[in-house]
Amino acid sequence: MSVLTPMLLRGLTGPARRLMVPRSQLHSKPPREQLGTLDIAIGLTSCFLCILVPSGWVLSHLESYKKRE
Repeated sequence: MSVLTPMLLRGLTGPARRLMVPRSQLHSKPPREQLGTLDIAIGLTSCFLCILVPSGWVLSHLESYKKRE
């Protein structure tokens, strides 16, 4: 590396150092009503089904995707 490389990098990153990044004012509170076991089970099941069913279908039909017709 040349002697100029650190100076060039400092020149490129200098304006980025002066940018102000706004901080978010997030505050968490306890939930108004607790979720029941059934609610959590339904939510997790629906999430898993939405992800696993399409990917399982694609994997089970992978051979038909490989064939050129």
